[in-house]
Amino acid sequence: MLVEKKSTLISALAVFAAFNVVCDSFMVPFLPYSGVWYSWIFISAPITGILLGPWFGFLACLLGVMIGHSILFIGAEELLFTLGAPIGAMISAFLYRKKWKIPLIYYLVLIVAFLSTPIVWQLPLWGIWGMWDVYLALGLLLVMIVAIEKREKLWNMNSRFHVTFVLALSIFIGLQADVLFRIFIFVPCQTYHLFYGYEVGALQAIWALGAIETPIKATLSTIINVIIGPPIIYVAQKMGLVL
Repeated sequence: MLVEKKSTLISALAVFAAFNVVCDSFMVPFLPYSGVWYSWIFISAPITGILLGPWFGFLACLLGVMIGHSILFIGAEELLFTLGAPIGAMISAFLYRKKWKIPLIYYLVLIVAFLSTPIVWQLPLWGIWGMWDVYLALGLLLVMIVAIEKREKLWNMNSRFHVTFVLALSIFIGLQADVLFRIFIFVPCQTYHLFYGYEVGALQAIWALGAIETPIKATLSTIINVIIGPPIIYVAQKMGLVL
């Protein structure tokens, strides 16, 4: 039985890696682009992590974005930024499984690193405007931690409402973890200047657009995955994938 489950999980890893390749190989034609998610990976990454678990989900998404970014090639530097997608998938997987310590540490460390970067204070509203959705995700993460510790019944996956609630929070927080990683690479690590040669003015314009773009895409992904997620999870449970 254990060998059969491992075989099923490996097969699922290959399938979802291919699914992520497809999603990461096509650009989003009708939504604004400020530097985050120029492909459809923001749709496939969260559900990949939730179904396969944090480690297999990370690996499937990593394979998907590395191959997908090689097909839809924009620049070598994008291979670094796209590591946010498998990290986001892993965070979603942890939260869906009631494991909140790693996501909380991740959020706090990267947010502190961001706020400690001097150029942040030259961005619109001291950098807060472009990060409002990340701060919202942190607030939701704290709500989720309280729910995990005090409302165990919310993880009764026989209830469609409970599945929807847990799924929506896990997906949105995971997506914003992806955004936070990209921001960390872009601003605290100063790749905005090292890779692209941007000055403060260009960074301010990108920041203003990103404050609108990323919440739209994160909300769209959450809605789509909440609709298609429960039946997929039900089938995956029957196959022994959701551990």
